[in-house]
Amino acid sequence: MVPPLVWLILLLITLYTWVLIGAVIASWLVSFGVINMHNQLARSVVAFLYAVTDPVLRPIRRVIPPLGGLDISPIVALVGLQFLRYLIVYYL
Repeated sequence: MVPPLVWLILLLITLYTWVLIGAVIASWLVSFGVINMHNQLARSVVAFLYAVTDPVLRPIRRVIPPLGGLDISPIVALVGLQFLRYLIVYYL
């Protein structure tokens, strides 16, 4: 039986993982011109995704610069989130 607080923390990690994946996909769609940033709804969704993920990704980007134009900070953040999840489950 998982304590409710641990369950909530694991759920928030899962939700943030999906938001991070959504932000990566949205950045690809914006850079390839699939999403029209003149659309108010698309602009607000992308702005929300960037606002939620940027506080986590910004410190990683300061330490690890883009490699050949490729930003690997979301990969590092996802690995860190998975490590945190396994750490919580292991010590449970």
